[in-house]
Amino acid sequence: MDIPMPEMKKGINKLLNLLYKTISEYPYSPPQQKSYLCVLQENNRLMLDKLNELKPFIKEINRNLDSSEPKQEALDILEELERFMNYYVIKENLLFPVIEKHLPEFRCLSVMWSFHDDIKRNLKNAQSLLQQVPFKLKEFNRLTGDLFFNMNAIKFREERILYPLVADIIPEKVLNGLFKESVEIGFPFYIPEIKPSKTEKPDNVVGKVNLETGILSVEQIELLFNHLPVDITFVDEFGKVQYFSTPKKRIFPRTKAIIGRDVHNCHPKESVHVVEKIVEAFKAGRKDSASFWINMKGERLLIQYFAVRDASGTYKGVLEVSQEISEIQDLKGENRLLDWED
Repeated sequence: MDIPMPEMKKGINKLLNLLYKTISEYPYSPPQQKSYLCVLQENNRLMLDKLNELKPFIKEINRNLDSSEPKQEALDILEELERFMNYYVIKENLLFPVIEKHLPEFRCLSVMWSFHDDIKRNLKNAQSLLQQVPFKLKEFNRLTGDLFFNMNAIKFREERILYPLVADIIPEKVLNGLFKESVEIGFPFYIPEIKPSKTEKPDNVVGKVNLETGILSVEQIELLFNHLPVDITFVDEFGKVQYFSTPKKRIFPRTKAIIGRDVHNCHPKESVHVVEKIVEAFKAGRKDSASFWINMKGERLLIQYFAVRDASGTYKGVLEVSQEISEIQDLKGENRLLDWED
């Protein structure tokens, strides 16, 4: 119906407020202990504890506007609550995509995501107000009021509407498969112990390359590398050039003749010692990157070298990435809107 998101959220708030008692009394089975949904709910519970810790300090701020101590206490708790924003990042980037694959009608997730953004914004603004002079009490009360309402509302809607549905439609094995990446993003308050397990790669597809985080055809991989706004050259652990990308505009010329060539022979004698020093430091594990920036033919160039290591940390080569950065250096302020001309 193309209802604007602000109106959509207001309407949903009114509807769910009317249905609050009915939903609260609806038969509900909490998730099994140590399951993925249980870990999410435990983080929710600890978030609520933090919110409740905040209440007396907000009351004290309203009673004694000039006192700095309750403001500092409130600021400390808000900073702890900022860790909880990782919880929303986990939902948005791991749980929501899985739900979309299993649930035909998933558009409600975009509304919940918008509430996440409101919470993140209000949290940062409330922190900022506590550090401002003069202190804007009315605005602070409005922000924290919205914060309490939205965080409690999202918690209720997750645990009594979304998560029971998720438990019904998504296999537990699929949900538990989200643990590893969730821990990498960072659970905010309750972090489960996860037993190391063998990584299960997706099934192979004929004519495609399994990259663990996706399955692409050789053509797609080639297009992907060649559309990056950088030059890429890869040298393996034996010092042999194995690959270079071919974007529309290469900064440094490369030809297929260099494939298999010793990297030491690809640089002038005057500068080859720099390359040797970088490779030696990468191999020894003393360094992981090296950066240079130069002016050349009216352009500002950034040249970076990155050590390539496998999962066990074994050195596998060097990645050279070169980029023209004049336009990037000229950026000022922010641009959050698409500035294309029709």
